[in-house]
Amino acid sequence: MSRPVSYNLIQKPLEADISMAPMPDGHQGEGFFATSLDSVIGLARKNSIWPLPFATSCCGIEFMATMGSHYDLARFGSERVGFSPRQCDLLMVMGTIAKKMGPVVKQVYLQMAEPRWVIAVGACASSGGIFDTYSVLQGIDQVVPVDVYVPGCPPRPEAIIDGVLRIQDLVGKESLRRRNSENYKLLLESYGIQ
Repeated sequence: MSRPVSYNLIQKPLEADISMAPMPDGHQGEGFFATSLDSVIGLARKNSIWPLPFATSCCGIEFMATMGSHYDLARFGSERVGFSPRQCDLLMVMGTIAKKMGPVVKQVYLQMAEPRWVIAVGACASSGGIFDTYSVLQGIDQVVPVDVYVPGCPPRPEAIIDGVLRIQDLVGKESLRRRNSENYKLLLESYGIQ
């Protein structure tokens, strides 16, 4: 006995099937579109983030689930997970970071090219978690500046995806001149980064 096969006879427009990246604000006319360079660069950057996972504990397993087919982080332009800091622009620190690992995290951060962003995934990377001991770093913001904190112990894949979406919002709205501002230079100097 064969099952009946049904076909989708109603053709939907392409825009209804695929979520398109929103167009930046600008002036549009017959055959032209004008906008600011900041908007175009921000749109390109936010939809092509290359994450560098720095996983040490159970949060790394949750990140693996996030990259899997069920959650599919690639939908958000983070398809290429790199393990070379020189090719990545988003450092995702996941798990417990011992004080001995602090200089390593900082070195990895310094090897990344500007502009670079950091997500602290999970309670341990954000605040030391349940490990309030002499050997555990009580948050990676003691060694590198953090842009987004993802709570949880360990956080669910949905929370990690939400953290990436928050980074995308930040990246899309960031001015090209922010990295040259005095405030940014003072922030880096407070971490001993020149």
